[in-house]
Amino acid sequence: MARPSLAGKLTGKVVVVTGGAQGIGAATAAALHRCGARLALGDLDRVRAEKTAGELGPDVVALPLDVTDTAAFTAFLDEVERQIGPIDVLINNAGIMPLSPLDQEDDAATRRLLEINVHAVVHGTREAVKRMKPRGSGHIVNIASMAGKSGFAGAATYCATKHAVVGLSEAVRLELRGTGVEVSCVMPAVVRTELAAGVAEARFIKSVGPDDVGAAIVTALLRPKFDVFVPKSLDLTGRIARLFPRPFGEWLVRVLGGDQLLASAAHSPERAEYEDRAARSVPSVPPGGSV
Repeated sequence: MARPSLAGKLTGKVVVVTGGAQGIGAATAAALHRCGARLALGDLDRVRAEKTAGELGPDVVALPLDVTDTAAFTAFLDEVERQIGPIDVLINNAGIMPLSPLDQEDDAATRRLLEINVHAVVHGTREAVKRMKPRGSGHIVNIASMAGKSGFAGAATYCATKHAVVGLSEAVRLELRGTGVEVSCVMPAVVRTELAAGVAEARFIKSVGPDDVGAAIVTALLRPKFDVFVPKSLDLTGRIARLFPRPFGEWLVRVLGGDQLLASAAHSPERAEYEDRAARSVPSVPPGGSV
């Protein structure tokens, strides 16, 4: 966590968290609220978002948000600015992780992943740039994953979406150089939330809690940094792995059991409730429609 002497930098800042009702979003909101930020939580589950906001304090705004509805997403951001002021920080956190081998993944699941994990992040980032760039200040935080740097069996499309978030963030960072708008890309390991239900503890990388991710995001806002690995050791692990030829790296992952980390959880009983909820996160764009 950042030193207390820096915490005042977030006091009064308007921060938007998508997918803010639970998990990483709720933990991040709590950490930011302790730093004095003015928060707006957006989530498809309005009831849970309002409950989370109420637990944080009467000054926290909770609004319904379907990130796949781009017009509604824009209107949501407009409403936040109407209620509490210009947005200083946008945290694109909303995302899903249904698991299955690619040949068993139906097209509806693929569409949900792409709409929620990629297109919504692109739209949110674009909207943030339009609002922040003219003011010469702001910070965009995109939540990716260690799956944005590597591939994991049983989660091919999910990995593809997180690779997209990393690439998007890297490119936008270059576009915004010198404008005063910062970009951070957060890449956690397995986070102990509903999204990771049924995923076993890895032997080679320790899982983290949502509070760990929230603390890392606060630190990145106080001391702007692009690559945010949670835990920090992920960065070193990745650098070391890239020093060796691919066959050796893949052999090492198999020896450590990483090749089945997500695949083995795909049909576990512990994931049933989450998989059902993720399947109900239906994109607003009908099949065959334009985006």
